Amino acid sequence: MATTIKVNGQSQELAKPIPLSELLILNRIEQPDMVSIQLNGEFVYKEDYETLINDGDEVDFLYFMGGGNSITN
Repeated sequence: MATTIKVNGQSQELAKPIPLSELLILNRIEQPDMVSIQLNGEFVYKEDYETLINDGDEVDFLYFMGGGNSITN
């Protein structure tokens, strides 16, 4: 039975429920240390990345971004 989830707002079909750690690989997240994961609106701690994704779940990958302005006097 297929599992349908949303990843960053886009539908994605999985052959079966998989852990979040596998979803990172499947979505080719190159720097997982620079990504936070939300599962159904709740942040997931890295030690919980083995949590299985279930049908209907919504996953968001949130990327840390640097930048800003520097003011020179």
